[in-house]
Amino acid sequence: MAARIEGVMLPQQKRVEYGLTYLYGVGLTTSRAVLEKAGVNFDTRCKDLTEQELTAIQKELSHYVTEGELRKRVALDIRRLQEIGSYRGLRHKKGLPVRGQRTKTNARTRKGPRKAGGAIALKKKVTKK
Repeated sequence: MAARIEGVMLPQQKRVEYGLTYLYGVGLTTSRAVLEKAGVNFDTRCKDLTEQELTAIQKELSHYVTEGELRKRVALDIRRLQEIGSYRGLRHKKGLPVRGQRTKTNARTRKGPRKAGGAIALKKKVTKK
């Protein structure tokens, strides 16, 4: 049986404690806490979950903010920072690191691929005659 929680298909072959981490907003600690309260064995594979176990897991997860609701909350928080003109909001708007990391080198994840600049752009193209 395919295990589906909050619109997310859990990977069939993985243990349920790791399978739950496929949900946005659920890490390993939260996953273990939910399974502990639901009374589900961590070693159970996602494909072997019973209806009762799935229902218990969903009931426990309803106490947490996950998936669409969490994504919406994060987006609204970022938009609020941008609207009030905070430093963090400006960094989000410019696509630069928000938490004080250096940008002279590194920061490629936020800045994207390198753009040709400096001496490279000033070189003349060699033409064949």
